[in-house]
Amino acid sequence: MTRNIGTRLVVVLCLGAGLCINGAARADLTTFFGEDLNPTGSGPLSVAGSNSESARNSFMAMLDGVRTEDFESFSDGTRAPLAMSFPGSTSTITATMLGDGKIDKVTAGNTSGAGRFPTSGTKYWTTNSTLGDFDISFSEEIAAFGFYATDIGDFNGQITLQLVNGVTQDITIPSTINAPNASLLYFGVISDMPFTMVTFGNTSTSDRFGFDDMTVADAGQVVPAPGAALLAMLGLPVIVWVKRRWI
Repeated sequence: MTRNIGTRLVVVLCLGAGLCINGAARADLTTFFGEDLNPTGSGPLSVAGSNSESARNSFMAMLDGVRTEDFESFSDGTRAPLAMSFPGSTSTITATMLGDGKIDKVTAGNTSGAGRFPTSGTKYWTTNSTLGDFDISFSEEIAAFGFYATDIGDFNGQITLQLVNGVTQDITIPSTINAPNASLLYFGVISDMPFTMVTFGNTSTSDRFGFDDMTVADAGQVVPAPGAALLAMLGLPVIVWVKRRWI
């Protein structure tokens, strides 16, 4: 399918200049974001060669020994709780999807009829983050989390994430508000403060989206970034759009 070339690929490195809480917690997040707006508003966009795929490739280049869940092994219509296994650096990580959502299946070259579609295979997770009850819990602490999302923003919403583990890291994914139907994005985050749950929300009250190709990694699977270390040593100021708070 044709894709919109005037879309965005953003890699944001947040180092050393994060918001401090009681002089202790510091935001240190690396985020990866790519977006492709659907010029026709119908039919699935091709992932290959997209800005979204470029963001995913940059994210995956920072990880080692990980796997991606594509939901192909689950039956159509399966609902939460949905348990999946991922290799960790020292032990298996179990991720459990909770709350609203189910496995959907569509044939290649089609969408659900409402703009959502898989980014690999024929299955994906469809959810309503506007209800505020779509969560993923992890049996072990993880440090990296990435996924594709489809059909987000056509009801003026942006996905919000909370990375939870004693401290909550709040993130709003900077996708286009009032985006065309059946658009595509990828978002990945690597945090210096491991977390055990991701809670999804939405700035809209009526925006469902498709979720696919989820990757998780623990701290031992994150490849050190020499450039990041250099920035930290130099103490360069960085504009951060992520905040962190105690819970």
